[in-house]
Amino acid sequence: MIDIKLIRQDPDRFKRGAQAKRIACDIDELLALDDRRRAAQTELDRLKHEQNETGAQIANYRNPRSKYYQSALASGRTEAELKAEADALVERMTAIKNRVRELEEEARVVAERFEAAMLRVPQPPGDEVPIGRDETENVEIRRVGEAPRFDFAFKDHVTLMTDSGMLDIERGVKLAGSRNYVLRGDGLLLHQAVLRLALDTMRARGFVPMGVPVLVLDAMMVGTGYYPGGEEQAYRCERDAMSLVGTAEVPLTAYHSDEVLSEDELPKKYVAVSPCFRREAGAAGKDTYGLYRIHAFEKVEQVIICRNDEQESIRHHADIVANSEAVLAALELPYRVVNVCSGDLGQGQVQKFDIETWMPSRGGYGETHSASRFHEFQARRLKLRYRDRDRNMLYCHTLNNTVIASPRILIPLVENHQTADGRIRIPAALRPYLEGREFIGGPEVRS
Repeated sequence: MIDIKLIRQDPDRFKRGAQAKRIACDIDELLALDDRRRAAQTELDRLKHEQNETGAQIANYRNPRSKYYQSALASGRTEAELKAEADALVERMTAIKNRVRELEEEARVVAERFEAAMLRVPQPPGDEVPIGRDETENVEIRRVGEAPRFDFAFKDHVTLMTDSGMLDIERGVKLAGSRNYVLRGDGLLLHQAVLRLALDTMRARGFVPMGVPVLVLDAMMVGTGYYPGGEEQAYRCERDAMSLVGTAEVPLTAYHSDEVLSEDELPKKYVAVSPCFRREAGAAGKDTYGLYRIHAFEKVEQVIICRNDEQESIRHHADIVANSEAVLAALELPYRVVNVCSGDLGQGQVQKFDIETWMPSRGGYGETHSASRFHEFQARRLKLRYRDRDRNMLYCHTLNNTVIASPRILIPLVENHQTADGRIRIPAALRPYLEGREFIGGPEVRS
């Protein structure tokens, strides 16, 4: 959520930001609601003050023992006159109460509309973000590693893993419908190995491993910016006002919601391995083959909660990208890093870097990681704050990035490291997690 004061000060900045992100948002309507909200509150405050004063006056006019009553009589006013004035004040009090009820209802309706509109305002992209319409206009920053050149007819991951008894898509679809799968034997062990390698890498880099809920209150989805707007992508339990998360970013970022941290505690660095669930609504006919776009997967996610300092956020952003690159280097995979353009950014992101790994069967790079910084967008929604050393209360900044997501990462892993006989070479860093084996797979192991 954005600070309304910033929108009042420079509405054109937020109009440009919404346009750059291609997110519908009526800033003028929001400001009109803000004016109505504040005007209603001002009138309510005035009327309640008058209500208190009028109540006190009525008590004076009706209490013969009050100093005011005795003074009025002493000045020559009659009891009948005082009663008439009291009756008039009672009528005024009734009118005030009626108007207060009307205003409270109006203020409630306007406040609800205002809050709903505020939840839709996108964070303007940072100055470092290229302006563009969609992912086709993302800007490549660097490439690392060379795509392999095969001197044999290479196979895609589905063929490799199915022939080796590591993957069964047909029965996965039978069990759970389209975009589902079953990992078998070495397929599951490989999946678990990459997750553990990623987790151990992050532990060595000072991140605290966390086991977090993946069925969370809808309020946590609102707090992290997935709702409103992303409901169609989530598996929801409407009866309980809960949702299955598409990433551990949600519970990790919301872990300290409604808390006030101290500056000395920051930054908080967390990492979690969790199941993730995505409906892929609107993806009909897109990436239907294999393990690229599926409904359920596991992911190692890194989250940083830091001070409200842009330069510090930028440094942490570079660090979380480097963490993921270290894992890809350990897996000996070629990849590239792209600066995501404005039209491909989410509502709350100031800037995002995607890492795309080379996938031979796709003839190009496929997204495997997304590293985002949010400034205080999520923290405001979550009431995630800290006190600095001068005792000032500030909202934190938040960042997150994929460390590894599997089984998508298995696509480049098995395809880039395949051999002519259908086996898969295991990178040295991964071998300790697979009983020291240098190769897995091959048609002869299928059962």
